[in-house]
Amino acid sequence: MSKRIMIVDDSRLVRVQLEDVLKGTDYEVAAYCRSGEEAIEQYASVKPDLVTMDIIMRGMDGLDAAEIILKRDPDARIVMISSLAYGDTFDRAKAIGAKGFVEKPFHQEQLVRVFEEALSQPGGALQ
Repeated sequence: MSKRIMIVDDSRLVRVQLEDVLKGTDYEVAAYCRSGEEAIEQYASVKPDLVTMDIIMRGMDGLDAAEIILKRDPDARIVMISSLAYGDTFDRAKAIGAKGFVEKPFHQEQLVRVFEEALSQPGGALQ
């Protein structure tokens, strides 16, 4: 059975790349959101198994959106996908409860491995 993914990224190119990378895997794209606000609005109705969250977006950034989603649903599985792989960004993602962090550019093996790790964690933040 496929795992449902919600992609949150304001870049159409990244969304297309993610969809292409996920072809032939056990993951299907259930929803696209272009902003943190949209992700918060749609999360409860989409009920994804996993959320990929960009950090830098117009309006609310991905870290703030992830924090709100995780406060509403502590069992949410959120993987941050960003080119901002700085220590403080990683530390904040970990502190709010993100289950993984993938640097752009990404490849299929890396994404699937991080997704599997995120889905297998019993709770809490990324390691």
